[in-house]
Amino acid sequence: MRKLFFSELTSCKETKLHSAPHSWLPLEKGKLSKFAGHSTSSIESLMKMPEPAVLPHFKPADYVDILAQIHEELESCPPDEKSCLYLLQFQVFRGLGEAKLSRRSLQSAWEKASTIHEKLIFGAWLKYEKKGEEPISDLLSSCGKCSQEFKLLDFVSQISTGSHEISYDDESDVFWGSPVVHFRIRDDMIACDRRKLAALSTPLYAMLNGGFRESHLEVIDMSRNGISSIGMRAISKFSLTGRLPYLSADAILEMLDFANKFCCNGLKDACERKLASFIYSRQDAIDFMECALELSCSILAAACLQVLLNELPECLNDEQVVRIFSCASKQQRSTMAGNASFSLYCLLSEVSMSINATSDVTVTFLEKLVDSASDSRQKQLALHQLACTRLLRKDYAEAERLFNAAFTAGHLYSVVGLARLASMRGNKHFSLKLLDSVMSSRWPLGWMYQERALYLEGDNKLENLNKATELDPTLTYPYMFRAASLMKRQSVEAALMEINRILGFKLVLECLELRFCCYLALEDHRAALCDVQAILTLAPDYRMIGGRVSAKQLRMLVMENVEQWTTADCWMQLYDRWSSVDDIGSLSVIYQMLESDAAKGVLYFRQSLLLLRLNCPEAAMRSLQLAREHAASQHEQLVYEGWILYDTGHCEEGLQKAEASIAIQRSFEAFFLKAYALADSSLDPSTSATVVSLLEDALRCPSDRLRKGQALNNLGSVYVDCGKLDLAAECYINALKIGHTRAHQGLARVHFLRNNRTGAYEEMTKLIEKARSNASAYEKRSEYCDRELTKSDLQMVTKLDPLRVYPYRYRAAVLMDNHKEKEAIAELTKAIAFKADLNLLHLRAAFHEHVGDISSALRDCRAALSVDPNHQEMLELHHRVNSQEP
Repeated sequence: MRKLFFSELTSCKETKLHSAPHSWLPLEKGKLSKFAGHSTSSIESLMKMPEPAVLPHFKPADYVDILAQIHEELESCPPDEKSCLYLLQFQVFRGLGEAKLSRRSLQSAWEKASTIHEKLIFGAWLKYEKKGEEPISDLLSSCGKCSQEFKLLDFVSQISTGSHEISYDDESDVFWGSPVVHFRIRDDMIACDRRKLAALSTPLYAMLNGGFRESHLEVIDMSRNGISSIGMRAISKFSLTGRLPYLSADAILEMLDFANKFCCNGLKDACERKLASFIYSRQDAIDFMECALELSCSILAAACLQVLLNELPECLNDEQVVRIFSCASKQQRSTMAGNASFSLYCLLSEVSMSINATSDVTVTFLEKLVDSASDSRQKQLALHQLACTRLLRKDYAEAERLFNAAFTAGHLYSVVGLARLASMRGNKHFSLKLLDSVMSSRWPLGWMYQERALYLEGDNKLENLNKATELDPTLTYPYMFRAASLMKRQSVEAALMEINRILGFKLVLECLELRFCCYLALEDHRAALCDVQAILTLAPDYRMIGGRVSAKQLRMLVMENVEQWTTADCWMQLYDRWSSVDDIGSLSVIYQMLESDAAKGVLYFRQSLLLLRLNCPEAAMRSLQLAREHAASQHEQLVYEGWILYDTGHCEEGLQKAEASIAIQRSFEAFFLKAYALADSSLDPSTSATVVSLLEDALRCPSDRLRKGQALNNLGSVYVDCGKLDLAAECYINALKIGHTRAHQGLARVHFLRNNRTGAYEEMTKLIEKARSNASAYEKRSEYCDRELTKSDLQMVTKLDPLRVYPYRYRAAVLMDNHKEKEAIAELTKAIAFKADLNLLHLRAAFHEHVGDISSALRDCRAALSVDPNHQEMLELHHRVNSQEP
């Protein structure tokens, strides 16, 4: 049931939001230029876009091979090496742009941490990655469930305490002095048990029962050893009981210094633990960290480190914090982070780069990262990231040295940095030579052709950019360059078509900005307004025209040329765009409606639904939080809280919120949430009856056509799963009557199950004609026609959305059926090059096994299990292939 029930949300692909502005749009005296006559100066301004950035990511030339290596090593490595491998896996997925997979790898690194230092570093990293989700912890608490994700780790109590006393035989060891020794501290005399005090450390044992003069003294002067009488009494009590009395932090610091001087490990351990309980604030952590590093106190340093990392990124604005991390020697780094120095500086570098990639702080952290790297792959990442920062700082000589070191260590992507630097020196020929040598040594990738195009002109440049798009259609720069080139040739409509190619499957802010410029060139101010409002929905502080003008200011200027809509007009426009599956247009209308006095909670909620369909989960969560803040009633607020919990994986707690809302007032959204969450959380077929009842209850409550259409569509899906096709058809027809266009897909399924393939095909054709975003409709229609038409539809799917994997799998399967094994594997390889997909890797592994290439099959199995380590069919194939390996 779930597959179809949630089909509308699963049709969207990974979206990456980039905020780097470009100089495309000219402004004169605060007014928008209308590109009158498409003057040369106006068109030239559109061409001022920067070269694609040299990305500071770990980008192995063959990510499948690296993922397979990591999986193989994880199967056999000692437990204390697993976290580092998951960190490497995180970096691979980060370089691929797979946000969900990278976060899961980070979670695995935290779960498999074998030391307390790794635990707190990866815990802080997860918290940083989930910044903005802290309110979820409060919501979970309101449901009687505690969240560990945002809490400090109580690790001091988890560290086992070993015996630090020295061992000696009571009968054979003779103490020559008095059994009681007195320590004079100025005017105070502190009596201590000589034997117990001597047992605190080897140096004290030698002093009190060795060849030293103190062995025969009954009074020893300790006035110049930095210990007070209070501290010495506490040490005496500790020697007798093994416990510290309650003292001030200053007194315990004295004892810690004494323990360090006389190598009293047990006392030092106890002092560290006690001092850790005094750390309440960042300043406490700073003050105690200095002491911990000076005295090599690893427990105290870890306690301080956790407090500091818990405040990322804010704490990196504190010069004292930065100085601690920047000035730490190798020994101090070991005290602070144990063997996890690389992980620590990986985190610190990541945060610092997000704040300011060119700052001195970033450089220092990256230098520490390079120094902490212990193997080739860590060195590749660290050297490349430092090189990227040096390049941005225009420190070209050092950047070249670092890029070359990373390249020599095996990071092929670093050749991009070397090529850029050669070009800056005016030697484009050498840049081309570098790239050609790389491309000749292995099969070329999309980024190689994109980079090569930067050093060519005219048709050769466009030819390389076209090849880059063919090999990796997710690369943004080729589309933008082609669109800008078309603008230069005064083919604005063609430029618009080109930029729409990528916006059809990948939402990129720069591309929306460029399309905004195209619409202005066409004097289509309404369409331009739509795009700038969509930009502001995704990035409220976005700046355009090379960062010189805020998007909000441009919106106000465009609005002067657009007829204003009333609230009724906005609702009509929203219905039209929702029905035509124009999600960007719907976002724009909602943005405009939020400026009115309309109920904002409902509008923010609608906004979150659209953002989820566009695969912008962070922006969707932000909208849900705003919906909660602007809820008009308690029962409405509970619904939004339920969706927040559901969307973050807490389905059971989401159900609780829905039930609490219904207890206050029966409402459409509360019943809908409960039905949605229940359908997702239960595999019991009997649940379907409950879901049907809940959706029927929802439909009896007041709501608008947009939501009722969704409920009818979902109800139809449940009826189909239950085999009640007549009831399903009725639901879909009713949904279509109120403008829910996606119901065509459900109705087509009903026709198909009734053995009416023609009717199913025609129904999907209607959806294709109506929907603005119709790649998924073509894909679904392909199931209802003969092989030739299927092939045609799936080619269209790949053209509209190259990230959809089913067409590649279908074409590969057809080739395999025709005994064209090499062509079948090549078809899958083409998609795997830019899409880390489990199904593609699974099928290619099966094909490799079929042709007897066991090593390649095993490699794909291992890479696929990096993508989903719990996939049952993949585990079975891996076991079978692994048993065949010689």
